[in-house]
Amino acid sequence: MNITLAAGGTGGHMVPAHALANELKTRGHGVMLVTDARGAKIPAIFEDVPVEVLPAGRLGGGPLGMIKAVFSVMKGRKAARELYRDFTPDCVVGFGGYPAFPALLAAHAEKIPTVLHEQNAVLGRVNRMLAGKAKAIATAYKQVQRSKDKSKEVMVGNPVRVEVARLGEMPFPAFDETAPLNILVTGGSQGASVLGEVVPEALGQLDASLRHRLSVVQQCRPEDIERVTERYSELDIPAETLTYIEDMPRRIGNAHLIIARAGASTIAELTAAGRPAILVPLPIATDDHQTFNAREMAKAGGAAMIKQPDFKPEKLARQIEEIAGDPEALSNAAARSLSVGRPRAAEELADLVERIAAGDNPIPIGPVGVAAPRPSGMGVPA
Repeated sequence: MNITLAAGGTGGHMVPAHALANELKTRGHGVMLVTDARGAKIPAIFEDVPVEVLPAGRLGGGPLGMIKAVFSVMKGRKAARELYRDFTPDCVVGFGGYPAFPALLAAHAEKIPTVLHEQNAVLGRVNRMLAGKAKAIATAYKQVQRSKDKSKEVMVGNPVRVEVARLGEMPFPAFDETAPLNILVTGGSQGASVLGEVVPEALGQLDASLRHRLSVVQQCRPEDIERVTERYSELDIPAETLTYIEDMPRRIGNAHLIIARAGASTIAELTAAGRPAILVPLPIATDDHQTFNAREMAKAGGAAMIKQPDFKPEKLARQIEEIAGDPEALSNAAARSLSVGRPRAAEELADLVERIAAGDNPIPIGPVGVAAPRPSGMGVPA
């Protein structure tokens, strides 16, 4: 079979697409990625898959912006139809976002079956627009907001890298009241300035005995890295600051606690690996989908959620002190995080794509049952 993947824009769309590409290639299928200029620039991804860059426009920005976007989408649709006549895909899989729009429109025009994958707990705008003609909507959550055609939904999870999925099979790093506390701070593929502003100040407020046990790895936006690095140095906190973390699976594996945005890929990796987190949803995310994402992990007891207006150094410092003071609760939060992980999501999505490409009806895939550990002390704040 030949399968075209349509994804772009940010790592949140590209990472699951890459995980699916690897699984499909392992099964002997031909795979091609259709993306936009931003997606093609994401480092160290899709190096072994043919990549085609198509024009794609974001609908909005006033009448002139709308006209330009429609023109760009139609140009991309035409280019995609030409690609399909050479590659002849049996199915086109879209991962949401405007970069996927032209490729999926072209698939509909060519009568090629499509599968939509929704990474978030809220069905995205492009997926809502295209859901009517899709054969199936693969979801990462049991309950997806703003989805009107529940009969097409198949819960598979959010595909993660094999290296991350394997972390869930390994024990949580040993931690007690005297051991180093390994903290990973990440804002997703685009970074987050607020984490660079708040996290160093919060860690600086910790008691000296705890502060000296910290080992911090923090991803920063390029414009913030010098300031954040200097601040950690002033506070005498061992910290490694980077603009892009290439070996993210290893960093996640070493971490006792992760402070992060609540993007879909971030949460998928944390839960597949079984790592507890403090989540700070992006307040301007479309349809507030990051809050819905974070709430699901917090309900399971694998994370604490702090809304950005409440994300202050004092509050974060108190949260970290509580976590560091109760190793058993931290370990239990890790188990609860793992209990909602879907490490086989790439395999389950590949199964679904194969069925659709073969002309079969999708078969619902239920969540893996896992016994719940005792309460962790983390969760949705009151």
